[in-house]
Amino acid sequence: MIKKFAKIGSLLVLLVFLLVTLAFTSLEYKHANCNDIEINYDPEEVIKVDRLELVNLVKSLDKDIIGKDLDSINTVQIEQAIEKHEAILNAEVYKVVTRTDSATFKGVLAINLEHRKPVVRIFSDKGNYYLDEFGGKIPVSTNYAANVLVVTGDISEEFAKETLLSCVLAIEEDEFWNAQIEQIHVQKDGDVILIPLIGDHTIEFGSLENYPQKLRNMKAFYKQIMAKNNWNKYKTISLKYKDQVIAKRR
Repeated sequence: MIKKFAKIGSLLVLLVFLLVTLAFTSLEYKHANCNDIEINYDPEEVIKVDRLELVNLVKSLDKDIIGKDLDSINTVQIEQAIEKHEAILNAEVYKVVTRTDSATFKGVLAINLEHRKPVVRIFSDKGNYYLDEFGGKIPVSTNYAANVLVVTGDISEEFAKETLLSCVLAIEEDEFWNAQIEQIHVQKDGDVILIPLIGDHTIEFGSLENYPQKLRNMKAFYKQIMAKNNWNKYKTISLKYKDQVIAKRR
């Protein structure tokens, strides 16, 4: 009986010890300060905003954030500010506390990012920028360069997003066209010229109206005529007129 009471007493002492320890740990954890800002993203992403630029953006919202009580930091406000950056698609901001030794804790403001993925680069006197698949505008930067389809000429931002982008995506998603078309040029009247990678000719595409059918007609022409070693036989190939492919010899 005495041994039984002793065993129960030992367990109660251990339980009290654990509760007191956890209470103190929780108290210290709660008051951990922010010691660092950590930026995380997939290193394989093409677009990468400079880490220092992001840290400075966070500090512009709260210049005293380093050393500040972690609990008093507004992560929602920081997240919303980061997502306003044109090169960033999504941001997740959260707090991390790690134990540095038996008595102290280190607080970190962690930021997980997903950058926008460019699908086309626009070169125009009305703007020089990338677009992603959703029509999000990505600024050009010396910190990154994307090997994507190039579009030159007379291009308003509205035309690029609402008229051109769907055709660009169709070209990007088609294995043949993605390999064959290296540039699109937009003329002042809105007509489009395609510059192929293989073959010394240009494709007078006309307007982008009914572009899926025009691409199908052109691919059929390539298979029937150009594949027979005629890549340099024609100067221009026109798709401007409905259901017609007009090839002009040199």
